[in-house]
Amino acid sequence: MSAALFLLVIPQNRFCEQQLFDLKEVLEGGGGECRILSKSGKEAKGEAKTLFQPDGMLVDWNRFLQGKPKYDAVIVIGGKGAKSSIWEDTILPQILTDHFRAGKILGAFGLSVVALARAGLVSRCEVSAQKEEACLKELDDAGAFPEEKNLVVVNRIITSNDSSTGKIFGETILELLRD
Repeated sequence: MSAALFLLVIPQNRFCEQQLFDLKEVLEGGGGECRILSKSGKEAKGEAKTLFQPDGMLVDWNRFLQGKPKYDAVIVIGGKGAKSSIWEDTILPQILTDHFRAGKILGAFGLSVVALARAGLVSRCEVSAQKEEACLKELDDAGAFPEEKNLVVVNRIITSNDSSTGKIFGETILELLRD
């Protein structure tokens, strides 16, 4: 069996470094490969000012599949930059919906949970989300049920409102892949 392949989507700027690096460490430690993409593919700056060079642009998501039909999981990293680059992205909802229909694992942290809502994937589902007014309105409009839990798993969709859950988030993905 080939190594699991994961697509991690980050906000162009002000992404959460802890989520990204903790998640990546666990997934790669479990033998998987991560492809990290952003809207522009240009060097991104995290909330703690860490500079990070993604592997490429989100529009080219299928270039990184290495002959596979789909990624094993698509995870959207959060951060304050999610509102400006993740929420308004037109390609991301299509990628999420396509992978959901294929039975793949999806996930989102913090403000990026809105990407799942805009793709119509969390209607009538519990989600873990930040207590931020615009985010909660988006989730309400999508028919999602925000919970005050750090991590929620429903139908192969993982959500988290806590930047320190990257490791357990990754372990949950690896567990779901084994099932």
